[in-house]
Amino acid sequence: MRIGITCYPSHGGSGVVATELGKALAERGHEVAFVSYATPLRLGDQPAGVSFYEVPEFDYPLFQQHFPHCITLASRMAEVARMRKLQVLHVHYAIPFTPAAMLARQIAHELDLKVVTTLHGTDVTLVGQNPIFAPITQVSIRNSDAVTAVSHWLRDETRRAFGCERDIDVIYNFIDPLRYVGRKAPCVPPLACPEQVTLTHISNFRPVKRIGDVMEVFARVRRQMRARLLLVGEGPDTSLAIRMANELGVAEDVVFVGVVDAVEPVLACSDLLLLPSESESFGLVALEAMAAGVPVIGADAGGLREVVVAGETGYLAPVGDVAAMADHAIGLLHDPARRQRMGAAARQRAFDQFPVDKIVPQYEAVYQRVVEQ
Repeated sequence: MRIGITCYPSHGGSGVVATELGKALAERGHEVAFVSYATPLRLGDQPAGVSFYEVPEFDYPLFQQHFPHCITLASRMAEVARMRKLQVLHVHYAIPFTPAAMLARQIAHELDLKVVTTLHGTDVTLVGQNPIFAPITQVSIRNSDAVTAVSHWLRDETRRAFGCERDIDVIYNFIDPLRYVGRKAPCVPPLACPEQVTLTHISNFRPVKRIGDVMEVFARVRRQMRARLLLVGEGPDTSLAIRMANELGVAEDVVFVGVVDAVEPVLACSDLLLLPSESESFGLVALEAMAAGVPVIGADAGGLREVVVAGETGYLAPVGDVAAMADHAIGLLHDPARRQRMGAAARQRAFDQFPVDKIVPQYEAVYQRVVEQ
């Protein structure tokens, strides 16, 4: 098939999933055209069958402060669709990509383009429910040819928030098991001593990720043992992490790794992943940690419980309960044998339930269904 994909090109989960999906589809023989305002983070190793088209900006004085990206995106989508004879426009994140895709569908009406929207989380729970965006989000969901969500929780939340009873396919995020073999992270410094343990947090450092809780949990762990914290990613609350590291007296044991193209090598150096988010629609980074054999300590909110099996592949505590999360972490780190068993169970669950070869065919089935409608 011939599929267009649009996503945010940053290091958030929706862009990562979209990029890996496009590459996997190309490996399965499909033609995939990415359309975005910048090259997606993980598209550096662009395989055969994958092309990228950048959305241009037009230098005009009236657009200095409010550039009409949705309109230029729609125009470029339609242009690429006609050039590549696309059958499907698959957009990851409802706002503003679905409205743009629907407009492109009208522009290139002769192609009978189908629009597939994948909901990833904050496009429903945060941005989509903002009063200024709620009406267009609702219309986007109702008028897509197919809608998928990355968890049952997100599907149900979408129906509740927008009063929408349409069919929504739940298709989980995925990992490629081959990416977790023999990877090392040159960006991570060596341990200060053999007994030092490594906790890791990976995110876009937005308020929903509760960076303050990450720092509080780590400080409690650090008081009990030699430990370091790897902070991977970057965002609005990076400054908060720096300030709290100094205030809590743990700055010397906190490593700011920054944005990396591949997280697998960093996770290979980790003993635990901290994910105390206010809400996770799925928790891709939790799945990536599990695939690396790393147990997850997280908050019991949103769709994370569909990924992490509490007591088997990690532990979940109420949102904001840093004491419970720290206790779980300390208990595991003081018991290496139990941590290794839990890590092995986490890896097995990731490989059994969420491998790329199991998940990508579910997207193919959605494409085939809408094209035949």
